[in-house]
Amino acid sequence: MTRTRVITVYGRLPGATDEIGGPIRHGEDPAAAVVRLFRESAGVSVAVSGVRDVLALISPDRHEDRVLFDVEPDSATVLGEEESAAESELPKGQRFAAYGFVTDLAGRVLLTEIARGFPGAGRWHLPGGGTDVGEQPAEALLRELYEETGQRGRIVELLGVTHRCSQGLVGPEGYPMNWHAVRALYRVLVPEPSAPSVTEAAGGSTAAAAWFEPAELAGLAVTEVVQWAASLPATAE
Repeated sequence: MTRTRVITVYGRLPGATDEIGGPIRHGEDPAAAVVRLFRESAGVSVAVSGVRDVLALISPDRHEDRVLFDVEPDSATVLGEEESAAESELPKGQRFAAYGFVTDLAGRVLLTEIARGFPGAGRWHLPGGGTDVGEQPAEALLRELYEETGQRGRIVELLGVTHRCSQGLVGPEGYPMNWHAVRALYRVLVPEPSAPSVTEAAGGSTAAAAWFEPAELAGLAVTEVVQWAASLPATAE
């Protein structure tokens, strides 16, 4: 049976028992989506204070990737229509992905090089990728980590949720698409690192993987999500 797949956002006010939320629009910032849904569903103005959890709710006919936000009342929020991605004639695609800012006990950072034929080819990126139907985000990340780098790691914490719209890029589909990616970002520790090796099947999105000292990142061509993750304060183990 084919499962319908949807990405949703939910939030709960302090002291409330019910969560409010629903599907995210194509191209919409997840945090802006939960603010919009509170306004539409309950007539309440809220502000997002953090990300509480990311999980997949799976049934025989449905896979829901759900982002849970912490929200609080905010009378200062400007009410208005949130903008999603600009309309275009290109085919639309939306996916949920999980990526990791991966380090070892010495503080080295593990990155993967995007392969030719994929958007961002040649840049260094965080290990991870799209989640499979029926798969939890953390499970998907640890699977992708091994496939792309040969490393075994453990999740330390959820860092946040970002999104990105890529319009007109040609990927493995072979034609331009209007892609909207919602990405859960985790901090991951590899306690017993080894020389990285790409184990995924030929034709995958990873050309190479390598460990880098933090000071080396400034000299690399990296994606914006690497820059964001590297700017976060370290977490004590």
